[in-house]
Amino acid sequence: MTREHNRRHDERRPSARARGYNHEWRKARLDYLAMNPHCRECSKAGVTRLATVVDHIIPHRSDKNLFWHRANWQPLCAPCHNSIKQRQERNL
Repeated sequence: MTREHNRRHDERRPSARARGYNHEWRKARLDYLAMNPHCRECSKAGVTRLATVVDHIIPHRSDKNLFWHRANWQPLCAPCHNSIKQRQERNL
């Protein structure tokens, strides 16, 4: 994707709050990371790195049930989320 394409996408995208990332999500995210502190992708490679992102395995696309379904969550570090996961989603 080009920067221009990304800029246009971001302009059309609802705000994080509108997508469900509110106070309730921040609390649930902190609880989940406390119980699942290590990045799942790094762990697959034998590396121990703290997770900072709760990722939706299947993109929820504003489906509130999928958004809140904890079996659809995984702990990732920011580098894995911003590279591996984003690359996977582009290929969907």
